[in-house]
Amino acid sequence: MTTNATGGGQPPRQTDGATPGPSGAARPQRDDRTAATDAPHSAEPDTADDPEAARTGTGNAELDGTTADRPEAARTGTGKAKLDGTTADEPAVGKPETGTTTTGKPAVAKPGVGKTELDETKVDTPRVGSARVDEAKDAKTAEAGATGGGSEPDRKDPAAEADPWTSFAPEPEPVPGRPRRAARATGRFLVHEWTLAVLASLALAVGMTWPTLRYPLYTLPQDYWDPSLQAWQMAWSGHALRTNPGQLFQSNTFFPEPWSFAFSDMLLGYAPAGMLGTGPDAAVLRYNIMFVLAHAMATFGAYVLARQLGSGRIGAAVAGVSYTYAPWLLAQAGHLHIVSNGGIPLALAMLARGHGWSLRHGYRPERRRVGWAYAGWVVAAWQLSLGFGIGLVFAYVLAVTLLVSAVVWFWRRRRVRRPFGRRLLVADLAGGLLFAAVGALLAVPYFKVAELHPNAERTLGDIGVYSPPASGFFTAPAESWIWGGLHEGARATLPWHPEMTLLPGFVLYALAAGGLFFSVWRLRHRLLLLAGVLVTMVLAMGTEFFGGTFTYAPLFEHLPGFNGLRTPGRMMLWTTLLLGLLAAGTVTAFAQRVRELGGGRVPDRPAPWLRLATLLPLLLVVVEGLNDTPHPVVPEQPVAMRTVDGPLLVLPSGQNQDQPVMLWSTSRFQQVVNGGSGFTPKQLDDVRRVTAAFPDQTSVDYLRTLGVRDVVVLRDQIAGTPWEVTVDAPVDQLGITRQQVGNAVVFRL
Repeated sequence: MTTNATGGGQPPRQTDGATPGPSGAARPQRDDRTAATDAPHSAEPDTADDPEAARTGTGNAELDGTTADRPEAARTGTGKAKLDGTTADEPAVGKPETGTTTTGKPAVAKPGVGKTELDETKVDTPRVGSARVDEAKDAKTAEAGATGGGSEPDRKDPAAEADPWTSFAPEPEPVPGRPRRAARATGRFLVHEWTLAVLASLALAVGMTWPTLRYPLYTLPQDYWDPSLQAWQMAWSGHALRTNPGQLFQSNTFFPEPWSFAFSDMLLGYAPAGMLGTGPDAAVLRYNIMFVLAHAMATFGAYVLARQLGSGRIGAAVAGVSYTYAPWLLAQAGHLHIVSNGGIPLALAMLARGHGWSLRHGYRPERRRVGWAYAGWVVAAWQLSLGFGIGLVFAYVLAVTLLVSAVVWFWRRRRVRRPFGRRLLVADLAGGLLFAAVGALLAVPYFKVAELHPNAERTLGDIGVYSPPASGFFTAPAESWIWGGLHEGARATLPWHPEMTLLPGFVLYALAAGGLFFSVWRLRHRLLLLAGVLVTMVLAMGTEFFGGTFTYAPLFEHLPGFNGLRTPGRMMLWTTLLLGLLAAGTVTAFAQRVRELGGGRVPDRPAPWLRLATLLPLLLVVVEGLNDTPHPVVPEQPVAMRTVDGPLLVLPSGQNQDQPVMLWSTSRFQQVVNGGSGFTPKQLDDVRRVTAAFPDQTSVDYLRTLGVRDVVVLRDQIAGTPWEVTVDAPVDQLGITRQQVGNAVVFRL
């Protein structure tokens, strides 16, 4: 006889097989077998307290009539409990509250997902938290005590046997150790977009500049004149910073001229590389490596700028390749300070990323990154340290961009509050001061040179000599593999074709023109990019555009430093970058359209030929950038340059002959009178004129006055010159001595 839960009174009348519970509510009637299963099973382990099983949901608990002790299994539906009549303490609404079916047959629990399927009735398994687990346990214990089931001996429930499907449950994933975590992090880094972009840029640079790295110790790209000068510049800056930084601008060339390191762009940003190795071989190797790396950096910089502005990957690749390997830049292969332009788009990309701005999405305050802003200013300052040839225009473009951005910012802030942040403001102030300080410190020696050498200052007439006509924008240099031979006649009409062949690429022209009508950029942005293209092309023409009266001339006369720029055609660098951004918008829109066309296919991706079509613009730009650049062998260093002390003069002397002499001096960095740069000092002109009859009394006396101790005459270079006869003339009456050292004759003064 079952007693009332309150301990007294008559047993309530049985209704539909249910007896009242402790509070008077109907309680399910339980048969003997059900009551027996309410008792705890000491021989069967309880997995409710196992945190690993509860977390993974793979444990198959054998419970005593409820899954409330396994909340994780109830939530995930992966645990398969073997029950004796019900899977929940709280029956589903509208379902019978008994452990039997409506027909009186005992219910058999079947494994399911989130609920137990009975013969005719399905009772939903409640999703319970930890509190509901305790309540379910308490209710179960009270119910078992009320029915007297706790005193029954334990009985083996056939339904409580081990589930055979347990062996097929997935094993919990083990916690990875430190080596595995490091390996995963490395793998994620290697497949990151920026890592792949860097590797692709490097591989493309090696291939597109080939055979620069075929014989990197013996050859130089295009010629061995200006590259020899720039190889010496890197070597000297590294040597000076390593030995005597205070004498950085007082180089060993152009003796006895002061500030001689500032006679041309200094490539000071490459000084760390100049600290590695000594001698001409190391200088040539260093130049070739930096030449290839400069191309890789330019490609990567333009790529990340296009990506930051909102371009797709293929469109950004088109922008990067067209910016670096434009046909007109092939004529600049001998000018490392022009080829080293990758810091410009890279700095702009970092600054845009730091300020949370893109061309496609505008300003997004939540994407501000102060660290990227600092990095952008540092890269911009480094780019400026490579030289003012392209760095000066970059400085003015950056200043105008900041001014326009500030005006637009405050104008829009009047209508909508736009957060900026104190930290970002501090980053811009600090970065701007760093950039300005680097520019001011580098400008000091150039102002000194301009003061000491008035002939170094350029005039509008000088600019006119290098100003290209409009036809130059459609003429390729001789170094272009595709167009070089075809444009030979067009180049013949140009007064100075190395600086006037300014073709950025016909493919780039076509893609940019398409970008005016079909692009991911907004219409106003396309028009702004077009305006930038036209303005920079007009400035690149110098005085050829209506005499430059209202274009280049005002900049030349009023902007500090502009009168030191010799070739306005190098403004084409900005034209190429803007054309590349227009082309990136076109290619990105085309790639999106291809994906839309493949959206209805099974599988959901474009057809292979459509995917290959998106790569066609990139392939065409690469092909148009192939070069036919010569790589001559650098003249071998004379033995005398490794043994003779300075100050010395090497004959014959001239602009082209003196630049290899500068390279040869990197073994000992002895002082030499020789030197080649963007201008010729008056004193060096006098030396070349006076020594035309060396050795004679006039030239010997003049050289002694300058402090020259030795004169080296190179026998293999004097054919057809006056020295071919005088080199072996008697010198006893001049008070000097003569010595044969290798292939050179050394005169001791």
